[in-house]
Amino acid sequence: MKEEPARPIPSHACDPSQPLARRLGITVHVSPLRMRLRRLMAEHPSAGAACVEDWLLDVAQARGVRSVTRDIHPPAGFRPPSVSELSTEELVAAIAQPQNLDRPQILRAAAELVSRGDVDPSMLAAVARRERADRVLAELGRQALHVEPAHSVWHALAGALGDARPLRSPLLHWTRIAFPVPDERGVCRGLWRLVA
Repeated sequence: MKEEPARPIPSHACDPSQPLARRLGITVHVSPLRMRLRRLMAEHPSAGAACVEDWLLDVAQARGVRSVTRDIHPPAGFRPPSVSELSTEELVAAIAQPQNLDRPQILRAAAELVSRGDVDPSMLAAVARRERADRVLAELGRQALHVEPAHSVWHALAGALGDARPLRSPLLHWTRIAFPVPDERGVCRGLWRLVA
């Protein structure tokens, strides 16, 4: 009997059987933050958000992220949780949790929030460790420092997460969290800046 070939899952579909952790070869834990996110998602519904990852992206967009979007930008009538309900550090760590669906593009939102300097690096490092997102954020930090080695927030975060073991699989290439800087003629000179 001939097996039917596997069909690719559309990027907008949620497949809870394919978390980022599976690709990275790491385990996930029961996350109090993840439970709170589900409660906040119910209290602050977003049109078309079929899963936590969609909702996190909507919250990030409501807080000014422009590097990655969903089809609806921003969803009509969406009122995101306040910073007192979900801090930016918690939002970044939630986006970087390994139990999230394996959607590398969503990590760009976390990188943009850090690159803009919207986070306290020591607080983010503490939340990331608690939520087991430290290895993902450390890898994003390595990629960001490849683009801008002197970026103060990424540099401080890299120092705070410096003992996180490298991942066995790349998350995304550094060009996915940066953009080329053209010269006065509009030609890229090989200089890059972090998306912020």
